[in-house]
Amino acid sequence: MTEIKDMMHEIGANARAAAAILAATPAPAKRKALEAAADGVWTQRDHIIAENVKDMAFGANKGLSPAMMDRLMLDEDRIKGMVDGLRAVAAQDDPVGEVTEEWTQPSGLHIQRVRTPIGVIGVIYESRPNVTADAGALCLKSGNAVILRGGSESFHSATAINACLQEGLRAAGLPEAAIQLVPTRDREAVSAMLQAVDHIDVIVPRGGKGLVGLVQKEARVPVFAHLEGICHVYVDGSADLEKARAVLLNAKTRRTGICGSAETVLIDQAFFDAQGAGLVNDLIAAGVEVRADGPLAKVEGTIPAKPDDFGREFLDMIIAARVVDGVGGAIAHIQEHGSNHTDAIICEDDAVAQTFFTQLDSAILMRNASTQFADGGEFGMGAEIGIATGKLHARGPVGATQLTSFKYLVTGDGTIRS
Repeated sequence: MTEIKDMMHEIGANARAAAAILAATPAPAKRKALEAAADGVWTQRDHIIAENVKDMAFGANKGLSPAMMDRLMLDEDRIKGMVDGLRAVAAQDDPVGEVTEEWTQPSGLHIQRVRTPIGVIGVIYESRPNVTADAGALCLKSGNAVILRGGSESFHSATAINACLQEGLRAAGLPEAAIQLVPTRDREAVSAMLQAVDHIDVIVPRGGKGLVGLVQKEARVPVFAHLEGICHVYVDGSADLEKARAVLLNAKTRRTGICGSAETVLIDQAFFDAQGAGLVNDLIAAGVEVRADGPLAKVEGTIPAKPDDFGREFLDMIIAARVVDGVGGAIAHIQEHGSNHTDAIICEDDAVAQTFFTQLDSAILMRNASTQFADGGEFGMGAEIGIATGKLHARGPVGATQLTSFKYLVTGDGTIRS
């Protein structure tokens, strides 16, 4: 235990020193580092895939679900997506130094509100090795040093990807301590990060309810919460049938193991009366286990829902289904069972959509679009470090801009206060 604490102390001290350098690093150097990292990932793709095979074997022995194994798996297409994300972040405008507000007081003081790095970010994540690249890129772009602690199941993949990020830092003449991966599976390293108030400014957990709950319970460092993705799709009486069919199937089945996957479908009684059980039949035909109550429980092929199926993140080919009384019923259900992550409405009535958008307080609300778009890359951020479901500082997809703080620059001309 002492050995782990000493190691984490050294990592933290090195990160703090690197953060001081990054705060004054010009944008071209950060861009060069990210472009070189992208080139490195692509060049090393065969090695990364070979290392991922080791992780997949570890995950299988650990008994990970098919959805979690899908999160863990890397192939050439996914590595290309990682590379594209690195290049997209590299090409973005540098948020550091951006003047977000500017004004002059009657006293003559000229005041600017300017974006600044937070300092050192700690990222604790499970399964998805691509988070290594996404988090490293976004923290570097925003002038922050980062300490990455990936899940034990992605250890080999994350190590290979991090080596490419380090290569990029060296190419740009930046300190390698700007992006550090904790080189152990020992859980004591997580505990050390959560207590490292002298070295880490904020922790970003990215994973299941167990991980996030542990972080929130034990952390002395501030946390950007990324809670469960209990995402709802509400199909209103005014919905277009074909739009509803397309959106719902995509929201549930495209990738079931991501936090933007739909976990509950709510169908307006008026839509059900007019259209019947077609949407439920579509899901069943696609191989989805539909856990239904009320009128939907009578549909052939459904399974009776238990109370805890509503408000549950399945991360699998399973969805809870219920008929509700209009948009008010949908809102009441989501307020009771949702996680303030992402919720969608399918409707053609503008007034109904406005009610849904106004009365719900989820980080992301969508209309006539799949919840699978709850992703920083799809929002034009290049990548994301997670979907923050809290209400302070960062909310929704956390990109480079959301990883900055601010300071006030005040200029006078011998100005004194009377």
